[in-house]
Amino acid sequence: MTKTILITGASSGYGKATAEHFLAGGWNVIAAMRRPDPSVFGGGFERLRVLQLDVTNDESIAALVEAAGPIDVLVNNAGVGGVGAFEAMPMSLVRQLIDTNTVGVMAMCHAFIPQMRVRRSGVLVNVTSSVTLASMPLAAAYTASKQAIEGFTGSLALELGHFGVQIKLVEPGYAPTTRFGENAIVPVSDLLPGGYADYAQPILQGFANPEVTTRESDVADAIWAAVHDASGQLHFPAGADAVALAQAS
Repeated sequence: MTKTILITGASSGYGKATAEHFLAGGWNVIAAMRRPDPSVFGGGFERLRVLQLDVTNDESIAALVEAAGPIDVLVNNAGVGGVGAFEAMPMSLVRQLIDTNTVGVMAMCHAFIPQMRVRRSGVLVNVTSSVTLASMPLAAAYTASKQAIEGFTGSLALELGHFGVQIKLVEPGYAPTTRFGENAIVPVSDLLPGGYADYAQPILQGFANPEVTTRESDVADAIWAAVHDASGQLHFPAGADAVALAQAS
């Protein structure tokens, strides 16, 4: 029987690449996004469904669960970015980061775990970031939103293992080709008051010209490996830079 995977944040970047990877692998794919647009995939996929989802809205999540029906795998990929000096970040921005990157992931797990527990099978994949593998400047609030999911996933893996349900972490490195910058709630230039601009300049130059980066296909490959893993491995760093950080930690 053909299996079904649901991927959040699937309109671009890692989510879109993962959807295409699993379609190529013969899976049924449900691509969830805030503004549903099947044209992003170019058409021609009989096993693709595109559904609306806002992970910060309980009614939207409930509607998705109803529309999606039974699934074998959930990939929590949807997220927003936030880079800048922490003291310049309004707490409303911090709350947005936590609401999407942390509570949104928890809410999606909460919504789909019951059907997996009853079947005693299924896989949940939470996509975090390489900021969880090493401390990085100008990313304090964003890191907190992702580190929370690392701890959440590790604990949940113990709970769900009793029911034959697996949960995995995929930790992508830095990928300038994704829409992370576009998904930032506030431009980084607005979050560098006072002397932070001088401090941030070489850091931002490093972001603009990284020595090693992560490709979208690296993340899709890591998610594929996580979904098919039978060894009990929890962490799957994705991309050469993330792998190097994981090995050094």
